[in-house]
Amino acid sequence: MMEILRRRRRRRLSQPEPQIGDSESDLGRRIVPDEDIRREYVDRILSDERWVWKVCLLARLLNAMLVRTYFNPDEHWQSLEVAHRMVFGYGHLTWEWDRGIRSYVHPLIFAALYKVLAITGLDTPWFMARSPRLLQAVFAAACDVYLFKLTTRIFGSRSAFWALFAQMINWFTFFCMTRTLSNSLETTLTIAALFYWPKGKDLKLRYCSRWVSSRQLALMIAAFSCALRPTNAVIWLYVGVVHLFQTPSKFRFLLAEVLPIGLVSLTLTALIDRWMYGYWTLVPLNFLKFNFLSSGGDFYGTHPWHWYFSQGFPVMVFSFLPLTVYGIWISKRWYYAGLIGWVLGVYSLLGHKEFRFVLPVLPLAMMFAGYALHSLEDRRTKPEENDPVAEDSFDSSSSSEAGVSRKQAASANFQTATKFWWILMFVFSTNMPAALYTSVIHQRGGEAVMEYLAKEASHNRVDSVLFLMPCHSTPFYSSLHKNISMRFLDCSPSDQADYIDEADRFKIQPTEFLSTMFSVQNLQLPSHIVVYDSVDQKILPFLKEHSYRLERRFFHAHFPVDRELQANVLLYTLCGDARSSTVLL
Repeated sequence: MMEILRRRRRRRLSQPEPQIGDSESDLGRRIVPDEDIRREYVDRILSDERWVWKVCLLARLLNAMLVRTYFNPDEHWQSLEVAHRMVFGYGHLTWEWDRGIRSYVHPLIFAALYKVLAITGLDTPWFMARSPRLLQAVFAAACDVYLFKLTTRIFGSRSAFWALFAQMINWFTFFCMTRTLSNSLETTLTIAALFYWPKGKDLKLRYCSRWVSSRQLALMIAAFSCALRPTNAVIWLYVGVVHLFQTPSKFRFLLAEVLPIGLVSLTLTALIDRWMYGYWTLVPLNFLKFNFLSSGGDFYGTHPWHWYFSQGFPVMVFSFLPLTVYGIWISKRWYYAGLIGWVLGVYSLLGHKEFRFVLPVLPLAMMFAGYALHSLEDRRTKPEENDPVAEDSFDSSSSSEAGVSRKQAASANFQTATKFWWILMFVFSTNMPAALYTSVIHQRGGEAVMEYLAKEASHNRVDSVLFLMPCHSTPFYSSLHKNISMRFLDCSPSDQADYIDEADRFKIQPTEFLSTMFSVQNLQLPSHIVVYDSVDQKILPFLKEHSYRLERRFFHAHFPVDRELQANVLLYTLCGDARSSTVLL
């Protein structure tokens, strides 16, 4: 590396200083050698995997610290809330756990983290809120590294450098990968398994150790990913069927690898769920029956069949979309492009659609974008090495023609480099503002109010909390970390045709709903009420009548999130003598 720097310094010293009136070709002739040195320096760094790990880990840890917004309830309610209940003995289990359609495999990872925090006495509000995302940042960094390795194997290290660049600044990756969603870990496992999976000329089995081949290791990782999210089997159905047609050892592949690894994974998952549920249940089967066979997910809304192609995935890829399409076209790697299309197509069959469902194939789109960037970067014009005009230095006219040829090449290089940097500036300036806005600002009120309540509860200034918001709009006990009474508006699905859940009943008639709750149901007043400012005016008479005052206002969003603008989250506190008479809800 020092030798590269010395060569770069000698090259600079040997070049004349730029003069007033220098043409683009003169500048281009000076720029290109430095560019070669710079690329060689970067390639030398990228050849050391430890440097890649350090860069990715540092970037994702910073990413995790910047994420302060609320995205999807599953980030808290299907992982951290369950893990908190497992370790500390209190926490809310949603209706999915009553029906056995969620596995405890994913929450166990964060339960182990919480156990360490409890043993070391670090289970403070700050660590409880930040440490899960910091742990997820390690998994996200692993995804980045394996994407780099996968792209290196397919396209080479320079394309891998640009694929890593695209992965790092893509707005949705930045926004989602450090969140404690099972989809985020599923993405890491998918990319790692694809790296170890034999493909093309690499069908001959490679061995990662004395006993385990790369294909077996890929199957183990894929099995773990399917245990986290059974729908990950959609990816491995495509990969497995294609490989079955290509591999000469079909029976060995099916009977000696897929079948035993699948059975072991299924058995371990069933044992874990038997231990946690207290009874035997096959979660993958329950999950697939609810989401695929009964359309249970439609309860949370539906989208048109083309949504992933026309809106969902293009929004995730964002300004990298032209580069991704161009990379697919010039690379002709239809296997990985087909995998993206297969996943989007299969998920399009479902009525309920979400961005995060197709997150595992987003890094593949960034891989193609990286290849496109490399191809654009490499478009430099060079004089013919064996051009007799360029080599003949005895004839003055020939020498003049050679100089013109070099000037034309240098000018073309300068223009190509300029265009390339404009492309980089475009994708950077479109993705990073979106990434920071959605991660730091947009929908931050739900997490901010829980962070405040956690601090207040640690000083015994919170007795009970009522959330008059759409269900699961905020984190819960996993963030508060205090065993006090808390209640939210229930929105569990029902088999009754005309059933209206609590959240909808409150939205339709908020005042009447509260009167029924505290008069007919005879519930005691909570010490704190959390509500969006879009409805607080409707319940203001109730709040004034029962001596509630506005304690804090937390910014939430600049524009409507669902059907109406929820600009702020408001925290009301029961004051005066009424506070002393409150009991648990």
